[in-house]
Amino acid sequence: MACAIVWLRRDLRLADQPALNAAIERGFVPVPVYIHAPKEDAGWRPGGASDAWLDCSLRALDHELRIRGSQLTIRAGASLACLRALIAECGAQAVFWNRLYEPATRTRDGVIKQALRDDGVLVESFNAAQLCEPWSVQTGQGTPYKVFTPFWRNASAQLEMLAPPTAAPLSLPKPSALTSLPVDALKLRSRLGWDSEFWNHWTPGEAGAQARWDRFLDVAVVRYHDDRNRPDLAGTSGLSAHLHFGEISPRQCVHALREIEFAPSQRAHADHFVRELGWREFSVHLLYHFPHTAEVDLNPKFDAFGWAEPDPDLLSAWQQGRTGIPIIDAGMRELWRSGWMHNR
Repeated sequence: MACAIVWLRRDLRLADQPALNAAIERGFVPVPVYIHAPKEDAGWRPGGASDAWLDCSLRALDHELRIRGSQLTIRAGASLACLRALIAECGAQAVFWNRLYEPATRTRDGVIKQALRDDGVLVESFNAAQLCEPWSVQTGQGTPYKVFTPFWRNASAQLEMLAPPTAAPLSLPKPSALTSLPVDALKLRSRLGWDSEFWNHWTPGEAGAQARWDRFLDVAVVRYHDDRNRPDLAGTSGLSAHLHFGEISPRQCVHALREIEFAPSQRAHADHFVRELGWREFSVHLLYHFPHTAEVDLNPKFDAFGWAEPDPDLLSAWQQGRTGIPIIDAGMRELWRSGWMHNR
């Protein structure tokens, strides 16, 4: 059977996985591939904590693939060169991936898509990370939104047409034997072990994401509107890292909430959680349409905003959670011990 490369990036899951589904539906043997190319992220290079999570997530994904008869092939280097090498090695006729929206990544993916098509390879990309694509939500004048409330009014109306997520395949055909780097070779984890306590709080990977989501549905969602503002309570979903790495999709969350028969008062809390997902949508919308805002104010009125020069001692006290202000110190210590901080 002909094969297709499924190029995985920040979509490290098997359920609701459009690129993987496209390969299967078109009769290809999917070849799941991860290419480590941090230099291509330009100024968006992830930090050490993000790398540590990625290490765990890649291992979890490979485990799930092997259970189903497949496996993850890992390469490192320039993405286009790695893809071309893989195409030559396994005779792939197609490459499928799910879209990313950061400026440097969009530019890179556009170059790769055209280059591979020029090589005669079928190439397609899909939406796996957003409820609404950034270009699908526009004002009446056909321009992008700059204010959340009207943006979400438009975007939330589109959720009525949201297709249900697909389940993870129970089995996958075995791909061609390809050489693969071990995850250790990517050197994503520090030998100092400063992240070791993170894993008392988190389980990276699709199974860990689903378990955290299930706990949120069982306990916190019916009080979400109120408890999300309490740093002393486990009132938020805790899905931020899982969503970032694509171990669960926002579509899975919205669909699950639709399937539950909440009491009217509880439904308001669930709806508020969906609205918070809307802020995630809005941030991608702004970055897509106004990529300069990664470095420059969206509103030029703030260009002249005066910033104080940092006091080194005060900065260090804040970083180490020893300012003497309890709520600030608690947040910074939470961040250091768990890699996560409550947004309040």
